[in-house]
Amino acid sequence: MQPVHVIGGGLAGCEAAWQIATRGVPVVIHEMRPIHATAAHRTDGLAELVCSNSFRSDDAAANAVGLLHAEMRRLGSLIMRAADANQVPAGGALAVDRDAFSAAVTAALAAHPLVTIAREEVAGLPPTDWDSVIVATGPLTSPALAEAVRGLTGADSLAFFDAIAPIVHRDSIDMSVAWAQSRYDKAGPGGSGADYLNCPLDRAQYEAFVDALLAAETVPFRDFEASTPYFDGCLPIEVMAARGRDTLRFGPMKPVGLTDPRHPERKPHAIVQLRQDNRLGTLFNIVGFQTKMKHAEQVRVFRMIPGLEQAEFARLGGIHRNTFLESPRLLDPTLRLAAMPRLRFAGQITGCEGYVESAAVGLLAGRFAAAERRGEPVAPPPPTTAHGALLGHITGGHVVTIDAGPRSFQPMNVNFGLFPPLAAAPVRQPGAPRLRGAAKTLARKQALTARALADLDAWRAAAEPVSPA
Repeated sequence: MQPVHVIGGGLAGCEAAWQIATRGVPVVIHEMRPIHATAAHRTDGLAELVCSNSFRSDDAAANAVGLLHAEMRRLGSLIMRAADANQVPAGGALAVDRDAFSAAVTAALAAHPLVTIAREEVAGLPPTDWDSVIVATGPLTSPALAEAVRGLTGADSLAFFDAIAPIVHRDSIDMSVAWAQSRYDKAGPGGSGADYLNCPLDRAQYEAFVDALLAAETVPFRDFEASTPYFDGCLPIEVMAARGRDTLRFGPMKPVGLTDPRHPERKPHAIVQLRQDNRLGTLFNIVGFQTKMKHAEQVRVFRMIPGLEQAEFARLGGIHRNTFLESPRLLDPTLRLAAMPRLRFAGQITGCEGYVESAAVGLLAGRFAAAERRGEPVAPPPPTTAHGALLGHITGGHVVTIDAGPRSFQPMNVNFGLFPPLAAAPVRQPGAPRLRGAAKTLARKQALTARALADLDAWRAAAEPVSPA
């Protein structure tokens, strides 16, 4: 059997390769690192996490990304298996030791007898004798390959910036100022309810911090990057500050759900949270503080935060460009490029956003490619599932131009707004009060997740003649 070729060894590429190999189909992963380095990676490991170490909420009953976690586990996801095995405390989120996670994914793929890892760059379109290819090159697609795709599709790919948050050494944080607590004391997988370190700011400290952010010198854009828009879910901290002086207080620095046990009477004006970044608990990243400030400016400005005056940084923030396709116009319902069906696309390049979403699209691309190779029907998951909802956004989202303005298709995290509505509103229990407000919203989410998992199980039973390893 001829192999399927996967270009890119990130989360999407690794998940795609695993799904293919566990279905008895040989696969070759083409990863250009370490032959060619990137602006964001620091190792040659597969599935390296270059931004946050968090896979976000693991709540499968009331959160769309938590539901996606649950679906991926049921579908035999390598990425979720490695994440679960290498988790670190993070409140209600699933966060991982990034080095151990990457090592686990790399080891699993290297040990599989049907997987070949080729350390090489695929410059331009793949050779014509590669009849089944998954392009999972992520936010840092090789320029030669990106140009080849642009030439093939006749359209310019859109681009935005992902910004990387800094990481602080735990022993350099002043715990006489900071305290350990998860928001609303919520305990997540492997957590205790006290999994974040919190640094409080009063009004004067917050105002001075915002002033410093707005005045800080940033990394200048190169000419070809000058018109690149940001993705709103990953804005640099200084860009958020520029949108209004209170923007940060309603974003990453919101003070709700947190109380300093030493001074419960004090209500901070804003709070900076740090989340554990490795299993040893020696490194913490500053949550939501992705930035494009110059390194010296980052040190100066972030040391203004109470508790971080003597902070030592294991890594400072940075930026990298992300390129994605106009997928609803270019890809078919099984992620094949209409102009050249031997090419499938997966991960961030398709217009999804987030670690888990990228891996989920890789999972689908791998299953589609394996079924095609085995001569089996290629059936997309129901749109009522998290996988189906995400696929629907990628392959069926709107691409329109309004008054000669930009097209509306933009990268998207999985969310309940992508799901088909329920046929009927959740019904309250006999004798119970009528559902209202937050209770009604929660009941709706729980109904959506229950429907999704039931529909996923039915789809899996019909479309999965081979059980994942």
